[in-house]
Amino acid sequence: MAELTTLNREHRSRVLEGMAIAVSRKGFADTTIADIVGEASVSRRTFYEHFSSKAECLIALYEAASHNALKVLRDAIDPAHGWQTQVEAALRAYLGCLASNPVLVRTLFIEILHLGTEGLESRRRVNLELADFILKTVDPKSLTPKMAMAIVGGINELVLEYIEQDKVGRLEELVEPSSRLVHAVTGQ
Repeated sequence: MAELTTLNREHRSRVLEGMAIAVSRKGFADTTIADIVGEASVSRRTFYEHFSSKAECLIALYEAASHNALKVLRDAIDPAHGWQTQVEAALRAYLGCLASNPVLVRTLFIEILHLGTEGLESRRRVNLELADFILKTVDPKSLTPKMAMAIVGGINELVLEYIEQDKVGRLEELVEPSSRLVHAVTGQ
């Protein structure tokens, strides 16, 4: 039974990767289930065992990749270092994680919005998790939930600008302005 679970996880992972590749090539609107399963090298049946629609698959991809990026952020925090060092290390890790997979970045930041309300709700859940991470990491007396969300939104806009300018591979250039944003909002 454990092998079946491992196989199911592998198939699900392949479908998500197929979705990322297909959407990066054609955009969400023009991507078909056939495109996704072709990129994933799985059957349609396998796709439908995991997802009821391509929208559900895109949301699962978005949330899985976002949770991975949040884990990278969490792992980069080292309380043994000063505040400035921690902020820069976390931002460098996060932006480096995004830059390491340019195929996925466009999907996460742009294509998710093609899902309308569903995509916005998923994006909001992820952004709330990021803002909550910031609140838990920063002295809570110096930051409100809205201020934490402003930091998330500001950094997201910087990333979007780099996506539009085809500079995803250079996202680490955003460490300095993002760090300055965090410090300006927190007053630290």
